Amino acid sequence: MARNLLTITPVTPAIGAEISGLDLSQPLSEEDFNILNETLADRQVLFFRDQAKMSPEAQVRLGEYFGPLHVHPAAPTLKENPGIFVIHTHKDSVISNGDAWHSDVSCDEEPPLGTILQLHQLPTNGGDTIFASMYAAFDALSDTMKSFLCELTAIHASEHVYRNRYADRGVEDTSKVFPFSSHPIVRSHPLTGRQALFVNRTFTTKINDMTDGESAALLGFLFDHVEKPEFQVRFKWTENAVAFWDNRCAQHLAMWDYWPEERKGHRVTIKGDRPTYQASRA
Repeated sequence: MARNLLTITPVTPAIGAEISGLDLSQPLSEEDFNILNETLADRQVLFFRDQAKMSPEAQVRLGEYFGPLHVHPAAPTLKENPGIFVIHTHKDSVISNGDAWHSDVSCDEEPPLGTILQLHQLPTNGGDTIFASMYAAFDALSDTMKSFLCELTAIHASEHVYRNRYADRGVEDTSKVFPFSSHPIVRSHPLTGRQALFVNRTFTTKINDMTDGESAALLGFLFDHVEKPEFQVRFKWTENAVAFWDNRCAQHLAMWDYWPEERKGHRVTIKGDRPTYQASRA
């Protein structure tokens, strides 16, 4: 489907679109911004290949079209430009960012709207990122389960994720208090009005108003459900390719299958709003 100079090609029925005909290192026109904003909310993750390497300033500018930038509660940022989160995994890395299913920083009271990542250095093989549609995950549930889940909230915690996570990169967090929030299990997308499941294996720890056993059983079912292959798209990176994902309706996992090779890039993250549930607009 061609619109303006852009070509938008869906990748799977559930999620993902390849966008061509746009140089992200240059300022966006109002028309291009509107197309990207609408397509992101619909397709949940956008892929851009054959891009120039963006300077930190250009990547920050791109992110700020969509809103103020989010500051990560734990990770180190680029000293020269704190809006940039450096993604870097190598042979001496203790952890790799994003190597378990998650929605970025869902533990925040106002989790990020979305994230824009450009990878500059890639391993010979591997290092793909897998995205899953939380629209599709919700739609696949029975009406009975949908109604039940829409009444529930859950805790998203981060102490167990972030404490000492970045010590090898010089971060000292002894006195740091990490985010801890309660969110609806089903959230409504503010642009599309569609319902999306909002639980993930990394941050969601407990369903409110349930016993520990009840919560663990239901969360176990939901974690397995949202990670099903039929809700997914897998992105094989090329040098300087860009992925822009919507944290309100998608989650992702970055494969760490390339050790001891290196994978490096820059990302910016855009501030979001507090998740809410509203009945469908239909």
